[in-house]
Amino acid sequence: MVKENSFQKTVLPNGIRVLTEKVPGSRAVSIGVWVTAGSRDEPSHLSGVSHFIEHMIFKGTENRSALDIAKTFDRLGGFSNAFTSKETTCFHAKVLDAHLDIIMDLLSDIFLNSVFDPQEVERERQVILQEISMVEDSPDELVHELFNANFWKGNPVERSILGRPDTVARISSETLKTHMKEFYTGKKVLISASGNIDHEDLCSRVQGLFSCLGNGNHLPARTAPVPNFEIFFKKKDLEQTHILIGLPGPSSTDPDRYKILLMNVILGGSMSSRLFQEVREKRGLAYAVYSFVSSLHDSGLLGVYAGVAPENTLEAVSIIKKEMEKMALEPVEEAEIQAAKDNVKGGLLLSSENTDARMSRIARNEIDLGQYIPYEEVVEEIESVTARDIMECASRLLKDGMAAAIVGPCKEKEIEACRKKLAQA
Repeated sequence: MVKENSFQKTVLPNGIRVLTEKVPGSRAVSIGVWVTAGSRDEPSHLSGVSHFIEHMIFKGTENRSALDIAKTFDRLGGFSNAFTSKETTCFHAKVLDAHLDIIMDLLSDIFLNSVFDPQEVERERQVILQEISMVEDSPDELVHELFNANFWKGNPVERSILGRPDTVARISSETLKTHMKEFYTGKKVLISASGNIDHEDLCSRVQGLFSCLGNGNHLPARTAPVPNFEIFFKKKDLEQTHILIGLPGPSSTDPDRYKILLMNVILGGSMSSRLFQEVREKRGLAYAVYSFVSSLHDSGLLGVYAGVAPENTLEAVSIIKKEMEKMALEPVEEAEIQAAKDNVKGGLLLSSENTDARMSRIARNEIDLGQYIPYEEVVEEIESVTARDIMECASRLLKDGMAAAIVGPCKEKEIEACRKKLAQA
């Protein structure tokens, strides 16, 4: 079992939270600069601005050119990356412990001093527009975007993290600077690190490098989205029909999140799962079929995806619906639930060997729950889940019905049959 005595947290005078988790024997340091603002917090007319910043932040600062930044990362022999989600933005890197000075100076420089050169902005705009176009040409991704847009209709959560072509076209160098100034303030910034790291030393470094950030907390009030239970169809000339069926899932703070996590593993989250065995192994209807859980602070989604031949669309929808409802009607056998528990515990504890995973975990615990959750506590929660717990959770999630997005060459009468099937009690 993982030892849980190495986590520390400090809140600096300007509101920045510094989190560390020392990993004995490690020569690596994984460090992330997190901002607790994402695509759901953007003005609607500037949808995609957070993702645009993610692209631009490596394109040059007052002190370094884009090539200088790239050469420094390459010289360190580690790696760096960034990502934007609906609720967070993160810039992170993994390096040898001996290079902590260099990586901290570099991360603080790109975070605080990026110039957002107008010519670079124009070049990167074209890259992002191509990224948006790629989704349209990738139906397995497109069906997820269309589902979110319809399931969360009327709430900022519905928007693509990438933005839309018309909103991306509005974003200028000044837009990026203004957004960072308003949103990337001390109380919204969290710096997490895992590996061979000394907490007090890191706090001192962060204080010296990031003290210029004000302690503001500007963020528009978030409103929890209300699910929209409709069946959305987009006709597209494809070889396959892409199906996504979903229903409300757990938020990141839901007390039942571990129960639903196990439910997901049993339903379609592993190779031995019910959907994988029934849809792929027994019937050969799909190469790709899986279930997933996507959680936000105030809402969530339990979804099932499958890509099937057009003539098998209704059959696949019927099987998926049947297997989802079965979770609420019949208790899971002890062997099946124990296998799911072993799967989740194995993934959790194996990830503890990775400093990147630990860095991300302590940050998400802080952002979602406001506290550190020891590995032992998670394992205890998982072990305590019963078959009745899973049945009750499935019943709760299914009580309002199912929504779906379907992309492919189907005829309207086939889609109408799917609508009727999903609407049946």
